[in-house]
Amino acid sequence: MSTDDTPPKVWTWDKENGGQFASINRPTAGARFDRDLPRGDHRFQLYSLATPNGQKVTILFEELLEAGHDAEYDAWLIRIGDGDQFGSGFVAVNPNSKIPALMDHGTDPTRRVFESGAILLYLAETFGAFLPKDPAARTEALNWLFWQMGSAPFLGGGFGHFYAYAPTRIEYAIDRYTMETKRQLDVLDQHLATNRFMAGDEYSIADMAIWPWYGQLVAGKLYGDAATFLDAARYGHVRRWQDEIAARPAVQRGVMVNKISGQPSEQLHERHSASDFETMTQDKRAAQTGA
Repeated sequence: MSTDDTPPKVWTWDKENGGQFASINRPTAGARFDRDLPRGDHRFQLYSLATPNGQKVTILFEELLEAGHDAEYDAWLIRIGDGDQFGSGFVAVNPNSKIPALMDHGTDPTRRVFESGAILLYLAETFGAFLPKDPAARTEALNWLFWQMGSAPFLGGGFGHFYAYAPTRIEYAIDRYTMETKRQLDVLDQHLATNRFMAGDEYSIADMAIWPWYGQLVAGKLYGDAATFLDAARYGHVRRWQDEIAARPAVQRGVMVNKISGQPSEQLHERHSASDFETMTQDKRAAQTGA
């Protein structure tokens, strides 16, 4: 950029632009190194990290298991801050190098599924669960699923980036994305004023998609003190919905999978069986190794 902040006629990438993820950001796609992905014993192999997008899928897997479906899965940790998503094995599953990515080894040929919304829809249709059978309710669930996929980039890549991660605080950018985030919260609050869940009375993949972003935001779990900054307490219907979903045991398990921050007792870096929640959290592993 020139000194007067006028963009050049043709942008070129000749330096890192700063910020938390500057070391991994490039304007190019594709693998940067060779690395095969691990594979466990189960049909479904998930490669992810417990960001809101990653939590959507692990919440659905745990909800499927809680409901009695044969949905066992292996969840492998992809450390995006270290650039794991640019390994050749991961790029073969998701050429966009974003988590989560899923392999279904129960099909012939094996199927790859990428984009969190696509994974939620794929699993819901595979198991016939958490997507309403009634055509009107199904349409409403899909309306809100795709609303989340289109809206959350303004929350995460817009508000979250400029409020919490950018190397400098830019008032215009923060104001612009704060306004949009509060508008989206108001959309949700008005809808949830007359609906228990996003598709009405039936809990669905729409709730699982939206909750890790907007529910966790109003609960104060995203971007430091962002809930205070956004005056999140005013969105009472979103808070009611957030609290109800947060109390679900499958949700509580799902947010732990592939988690690498917070209390060690809440971190399950990899998940290969239901017993891992009792024996393989980071506090248990530390006790086992004496670390």
